[in-house]
Amino acid sequence: MSAVLEIENYSLDYATAAGNLHVLDQVSLAIAPGEVLGLVGESGSGKSSLAAAIMRLLPTNAREQGGAIRLGGENLRSLDQPRLRAIRGRRIAMVFQDPATSLNPTLPLGRQLSEVMECHLGLARGPARTEALALLRRVEITDPEAIFHRFPHEVSGGEKQRVVIATALACHPELVLLDEPTTALDVLTGARILDLLSRLRTEFSMSGLYISHDLSLVSRFADRVAVIRRGRIVEEQPAPTIFRAPLEPYTRQLADAVPRPERRLVTDAAGENELLGLTGLSVRHGRPVLLPNRVKIAVEAVSFAIREREIFGMIGESGSGKSSLARALAGILPFRGEVRFVGRSIARPAEMDRAYRRAVQIVFQNPDSSLNPRHRVAQILARPLRLFGATPAEIPRLLEDVHLPASHARRFPHELSGGEKQRVAIARAFAARPRLLICDEITASLDVSVQSRVIELLLALRRTHGTAYLFITHDLNLLRQIAHRVAVMYRGRLVDLQYTAALGGTDVHAYTRDLITASPAPVSG
Repeated sequence: MSAVLEIENYSLDYATAAGNLHVLDQVSLAIAPGEVLGLVGESGSGKSSLAAAIMRLLPTNAREQGGAIRLGGENLRSLDQPRLRAIRGRRIAMVFQDPATSLNPTLPLGRQLSEVMECHLGLARGPARTEALALLRRVEITDPEAIFHRFPHEVSGGEKQRVVIATALACHPELVLLDEPTTALDVLTGARILDLLSRLRTEFSMSGLYISHDLSLVSRFADRVAVIRRGRIVEEQPAPTIFRAPLEPYTRQLADAVPRPERRLVTDAAGENELLGLTGLSVRHGRPVLLPNRVKIAVEAVSFAIREREIFGMIGESGSGKSSLARALAGILPFRGEVRFVGRSIARPAEMDRAYRRAVQIVFQNPDSSLNPRHRVAQILARPLRLFGATPAEIPRLLEDVHLPASHARRFPHELSGGEKQRVAIARAFAARPRLLICDEITASLDVSVQSRVIELLLALRRTHGTAYLFITHDLNLLRQIAHRVAVMYRGRLVDLQYTAALGGTDVHAYTRDLITASPAPVSG
């Protein structure tokens, strides 16, 4: 049978102030009817640019240098905008990484879904509504009638992504592009979305291009896998064999970067003395005096202790209270209960003095929102140095500690890669020489190879400075590599606390077992 999608010798540049940036170089790929092709590679390898080229959604500075992109034999590069608008959503659809940015915040979810069928299938509003409700049921929305009338901010991340998937499949397209569809979701929600896609793939006879940096997910979902590096396809094999017997060293490098629980990266023990402890800590969102019925309990009566030099892991699905707890410990959110630091009792954020705030630092998930875009790296690092009694002369040492060249001090955040920005955020935290560093999902937005290097950096800094970590993540496999103990949060409560070695046993909470089951099995190698 002829290919649904055929890409032949396609090349793409971006025009920049520094000259043409080569993004894709002589790419050739084909997807057969009913087949899913996985596309893997590091950030900046050209994966999303290729998806944008297929959808004909390239930025204005894109310069196509040759080649063809054919959908059902029709060259998409030769079509005008009216013809392309008729194809997008009808014959080709896309599921993006972040459902929050894929949906219109001003329209009810049901309206966003039904208007696709009104536009492309010519359905009247009533029949389109009926079909939309049926689609919401097929993507396993538990209360379609309620979700139909809700706005995006009123539903969970998993529900948003289910609506996006329903919208993509509404017109039974010939091809669906899946661009990191589970990366923005926690491990349980991501596993459910992947199971849903596997079922829908059969029901809709779906052909797809599955883009991801998670090799474990790709190997579970795709029939074949193509590996892209610096804009070139370097290897293409069936999914069951490509990571067991890769032809290219780069593919082996990607496979080796996947966290494997059996490959422990931390072998030393934590200290015996308590560094930070909490007893009955609770966090509430809202103003109980003004709106008592709108108060949300984010964290409820949580108690545990972190020892000196310990890597204390914390995991749980989105909304479980992990980040709220982290922000309370950093003095950002008010709390109830007791926090102890080196034996000193703290009852409210106002009692977290300069000594505490110097000793307890936090690195956030998204460096794009935690680094001032108007400040150069030197300014970003100089502020905490001055605040805690050091001088900007320390900046080269800080950059060296996080394996960045001193010349990066002159750059703005937008001139850095995602991994480099996160290294700057880590350097800023270590400017205070902290005794405890709270890492709140700091590797979530990074591909596996960059994540691996950031973890190696954190472990090296721990060896040098003796720092303890509260490491919050959705990746249980990663925690089993680095953490001494793992705390499991569920709906604001601490439901389990285990030594890492005990996670494979039977004496764990049922929710912990669900997390273990949902964690992607590492690629065999």
